[in-house]
Parts: sequence; structure tokens; C-alpha cells
Amino acid sequence: MHQTTSHLATPRVDRVMFSGERPVFRRLVTRGALLELVTLGFYRFWLATDIRRHLWSNTSVGGDPVEYTGRAKELLIGFLIAMAILVPGYLVGFLVPLLLISFLGGPEAGGIDTLAGIPLFLFLYLFSQFALYRARRYRVTRTVWRGLRFGMGGSGWGYSWRAGSWSLLVLLTAGLALPWRQAALERFKMRHTSYGTLQGRFEGTGSDFFKQAWFLWLLALPAAVLVIPLPFLYGAYKAIEWRWWVSGIRFGDVAFRSDLERSDLISSYWKVVGWSLLLVLVLGLWLVGVTVGATYLAGGSAERIQVAMQHPLVLLALGAGYLVAAIAFGAVVRIYLTRDIWAKIAGRTSVLNLAAADDVIGQGAAVGALGEGFADSLDIGGL
Repeated sequence: MHQTTSHLATPRVDRVMFSGERPVFRRLVTRGALLELVTLGFYRFWLATDIRRHLWSNTSVGGDPVEYTGRAKELLIGFLIAMAILVPGYLVGFLVPLLLISFLGGPEAGGIDTLAGIPLFLFLYLFSQFALYRARRYRVTRTVWRGLRFGMGGSGWGYSWRAGSWSLLVLLTAGLALPWRQAALERFKMRHTSYGTLQGRFEGTGSDFFKQAWFLWLLALPAAVLVIPLPFLYGAYKAIEWRWWVSGIRFGDVAFRSDLERSDLISSYWKVVGWSLLLVLVLGLWLVGVTVGATYLAGGSAERIQVAMQHPLVLLALGAGYLVAAIAFGAVVRIYLTRDIWAKIAGRTSVLNLAAADDVIGQGAAVGALGEGFADSLDIGGL
């Protein structure tokens, strides 16, 4: 009898698995980057959708794969609507200081442009937090597991004001309040997140986060001066944050645990640094080669060299070098900082008491992609 009770008290542990192959993902992002170039950037909505479908569909929880049901067309429409709303705001933000300067004139107008820009900066920051929250709502409600959709509600502006207030406190405390900011915002997001009838919540605390990462605050200033240790520190910070975040997630009686190590992410960030330096070197050699070639063909005359450097073929060769480097860098970032980090986090995650999700009833509906459009227009989008 005692053994039976002990067995029942031990929750079943299931693993999260990722089965996506890197060569497949590499071909996906390389092709997508080239199509982004051809379409002047508009293919990014289709590329983002393809990346999410690849990552979601190759991730399984308890043997059941996750599904992403978002569509690129939704992201494009959301972006266009967001731009229609934001562009007039940008124009007002830039025109008002000019009008004030023109109206006031004289020395007293010297700093008016700076003062007038403060409200615009504050608005954009708060609006970016609103956009991030709404973008998360979109992604959550486009995520399906076992045929049931995840749900998320809550006020984007409510989240924005909380994020702004906590960010001010972080600034005033020289970063020490950051763990408590993260905990408070995660509690807000998870309080409004659900899987069918399973209500989400977040049990991580700022104190737990700080206990795991306190030494990073001591090393931050020396690392910023020396620069080289920064990838180590940032990788360690993100690993601690991910482990803390995953371990704090709850859906009803379903809990998650992560055993992610700091070295798992540090290596990814250093690979990006290494590839970036290599790309800069190759680009520099290409630019020097094109310049030397144009100089040689010009015959050495300064005037002829200047004319040669403005030749369409030379400009095309220089531009091609920059474009190829940009495409390669984008692929590197997506492979190492998106795909690889996703795979490492998933592979280090386990689920406790997954049986509590067996009899869940679906509820909630998909929300529009306007939040994604806002986030994309502010260049703060993500997975």
C-alpha cells in the first residue's frame, strides 16, 4: 500500500523533443533571404511564417507535435494597417518640433526640438510594449496542440503601462530591479494565457531569478569596458532567464522544468560572433578588390579613378558585396540564434503531469494580426 501511494504521488515526466534538421532549415532561410532581396523585403512575412511552421511542427510535447496555423497574408495585412496608423503619428512627431522652432525662432528655440522629442520617444516605447503584447497574443492563438488552440486575452495597454513603470524602476536602480520586472510581466502574460480550459499562470519570482544571476550584475560593467566577455555574459544571462522562465510556466496542474546549461547558449552567441567577423573580413576583401581593380583599370590618375569608382558596374559590384553579406548575416542569425536556441531549449525541457491536459475542452478564438504588424513596423518582431 505504501509503494502504491508513493507511485501515485510521483508525477509522470514527459520530454519536449525537437526533430528539425539544420540543413532543411538552412535551405529554408537562405531561399527566404534571397526572395526577401528580390521582393524588396516583402517576402519576410512568408519567411516568418515558414520559420514558425518549421519550428512548431518539429516540436513535440509528450509525442504530439505542435502546429502553427498563422498565415503570411495575415501578417502582411496587419503590417499595412499598422503603417497606416503609425505613419501619421511619425509625421506629427517630426513636424511639431519644426513648427515650434519656426514659430518661436531665436536662441530660445535652441533645445525645443529635443524637448518636443521626449513625448514622442515615451509614446513609441509604450507603444512598442503594446505591440509586443499583441504580437504574442497573435502567435499564442495561432498555436495548436492535440487539435486545441491556445488562448490569450488581456489588455495590451495594461501590459504597456506595467512595462513602462517597471522599466523606469529598472533605470533608477541601475538594472537591479530587472528580475522583478521580468517576473511581474510574465505573471501578467500568463494570467491571460490558457490552453482550452486549463488556465495559465507563472510561478517564477524575481528573487529566484536574481539568486541565479546575481553575479552577472557584478561583471556587467567590466565586461562592457573589455567588450570581449560580453557574449559570455549575455549567453549566460539568456540561459538563466530561459531556464527560470520555462520552470515557472503552469497550465492548471501541468508544470514545466528546464535543465538548460549556460554553456548551451554561450556557444551559439560565440558562433554568431565568429561568423560575423568572417563575413566582415570577406566583405572587406571584396571591397578592397573591387577598388583596386577599378584603380588599376583607371590607369592611376586621380581624376580617372574618381570617374571609375562612379561607374555603374563598380557601384553594382560594391552593392552586391553588401547585399550578399547582409543575406549571409541574416541566415547566420536565424540558424544560430533562432533555430539552434529553439532546439536547445526544447531539448532541455520536460513536462510534469501532462495527463492533466488529456480532458481539456477547447475555448477562445484566434485574434487578428494587427499586433504583429505594429511589432514588425517598429522592427521589434520575434518568434
